[in-house]
Amino acid sequence: MSGLVDGRVVIITGAGRGIGRAHALAFAAEGAKVVVNDIGAGADGSETGESPAEQVVAEIIAAGGQAVVNGDDVADWAGAENLIKTAIDTFGGLDVLVNNAGFLRDRMLVGMSEGEWDAVIRVHLKGHFAPLRHAAAYWRAEAKAGKTVDARIINTSSGAGLQGSIGQGNYAAAKAGIAEMTIQAAAELKNYGVSVNAIAPAARTRMTVGAGGAMAESMAAPEEGFDAMAPENISPLVVWLGSAESKDVTGRVFEVEGGKITVAEGWRHGPSEDKGDRWDPKEIGPVVATLLEKAEIPTPVYGA
Repeated sequence: MSGLVDGRVVIITGAGRGIGRAHALAFAAEGAKVVVNDIGAGADGSETGESPAEQVVAEIIAAGGQAVVNGDDVADWAGAENLIKTAIDTFGGLDVLVNNAGFLRDRMLVGMSEGEWDAVIRVHLKGHFAPLRHAAAYWRAEAKAGKTVDARIINTSSGAGLQGSIGQGNYAAAKAGIAEMTIQAAAELKNYGVSVNAIAPAARTRMTVGAGGAMAESMAAPEEGFDAMAPENISPLVVWLGSAESKDVTGRVFEVEGGKITVAEGWRHGPSEDKGDRWDPKEIGPVVATLLEKAEIPTPVYGA
């Protein structure tokens, strides 16, 4: 077996189902050695007692590939460290980290509990940072030892994180943080031979189908023809981002849906007015009105 990522060691978190599973199979099909991480949680993070990662590993091995199961909690500091260690101990190193794991606890902000906020922020935001931190420490040590590092981190943001989503304030905040952390990490890790990018995917998964209403209808599989919402559509971009070919691409967020890839353009300096002195509050109203007339209209929040 050989392909675009032949021989590269790849960790994929939340790889037991949905988009993560599609990533694992796609990387393996292109020759990667894959660490399939999943704790078998439900769509809301609850324990299920299932072991979907074992099924994915079995599929990869049956197809002639190499893979191993890891069941660590990615938002646990020691668990994330052990995840990185699993790749190194099993396959002799690490080349690519795909942060994908997460779940939903949707509710309008006015009714959201502290636990619902904390759980989603933890699994998405800390669950991205902790593996990234331990992987980066490994690559920094390799670089300082004089070894050539050609590593990749691919994070998973969301349209909710880029534009917002009614009823998903916790998830949107976490995903926005992931997009910014991607830019931050790209700048900090570049000198160690690590590129960092993120995707904001739209696909049919347990989380999106379970949302109900118009979203669920838009995610439904067509009776025939190209299934634009299939999770497998997301993985080709992620595999490429994990390859040697993507070396010069870093600090970017890509929206991907069906056969469409879009480069997201985030916060940037817009129109401004400099008085050259401290403003009087009474002067601000007309100034802001003029600036807003010149500025681009924000993309509407999903569901607004």
